[in-house]
Amino acid sequence: MDTPRTLWIGRVLTGLAILFFLMDAGGKLIAPAAMIANSPPLGLPATVDFYRLLGAIALICTALYAWPRTSVLGAVLLTGYLGGAIACQLRVGSPLFSHTLFGLYIALFVWGGLWLRDARLRAIFPVIR
Repeated sequence: MDTPRTLWIGRVLTGLAILFFLMDAGGKLIAPAAMIANSPPLGLPATVDFYRLLGAIALICTALYAWPRTSVLGAVLLTGYLGGAIACQLRVGSPLFSHTLFGLYIALFVWGGLWLRDARLRAIFPVIR
């Protein structure tokens, strides 16, 4: 299954996931007023420091995911990060497919891209026909 096409699809999915998380981390590091104003309904602290901490965590996890040697660790950490986002959306009763499951969609890009470009991961999680 190590065809050039499979490898490139994996790289594209990985690149899109990295781009998403860089934008997410950047937005949290900037911490615009609108983001902070919408924190209390989600049950999150309405402070700039909280969002900067989240941004730093997202940036570190993304860097680990982008580096090939630590990409599995980064994927695990990003999955946990996305799980927290899903939990927040579930708690406030957000729409299921557009808001609540959005973290799952991004996780599929993260793990799908990694699975397509890493033969070791495919050996652990094979597709059974």
